[in-house]
Amino acid sequence: MSANEKTINTFATRVRQMILKFDEVKQENAELYAKVDERDAKIKALEEKLAQAQSDYDSLKMAKMMTISDNDMEATQKRIAKLIRDVNKCITLLGEK
Repeated sequence: MSANEKTINTFATRVRQMILKFDEVKQENAELYAKVDERDAKIKALEEKLAQAQSDYDSLKMAKMMTISDNDMEATQKRIAKLIRDVNKCITLLGEK
């Protein structure tokens, strides 16, 4: 085998190795893109779930603010009545001086 044939064989072998390596890298690249797409889909689903949870929370908070039970109403009326009595006492004390 001459030096040229040896060089050509070495070159052909290296080209085949490069083609195999290219195929491996191409496959790895495809797998990585698939993982990225999967993660993007998962992130989008979690963002939607978070938005829904935030909306539900806001709705519940609004409903809680709008709901006034009888106990809350009675307690509030008692506090207001006590405050009015305290103010009246202060007015009376100021009027006596």
